[in-house]
Amino acid sequence: MSLPNTDLPPDELICSARGCTAAATADVRWNNAKIHPPERRKHWLACADHTDSLRAYLSARGMFREVVPLGEAAAPGQDQG
Repeated sequence: MSLPNTDLPPDELICSARGCTAAATADVRWNNAKIHPPERRKHWLACADHTDSLRAYLSARGMFREVVPLGEAAAPGQDQG
């Protein structure tokens, strides 16, 4: 999977959770419906230990959209920015 704004190879991507330096294994996709159009997706990278907590944080705020394992292609037509 090609993530926006990065030239790093997938094995160098790290988890977005505060203080975590583990390798990312998933792309947690979200958007804030108050400010983003429905098709827009923002990205947080997550390691196996933080995927569920990042999903729960976003879900509680109504912003979670999906989790995609790193390496899977984006769905056609999805905004990657």
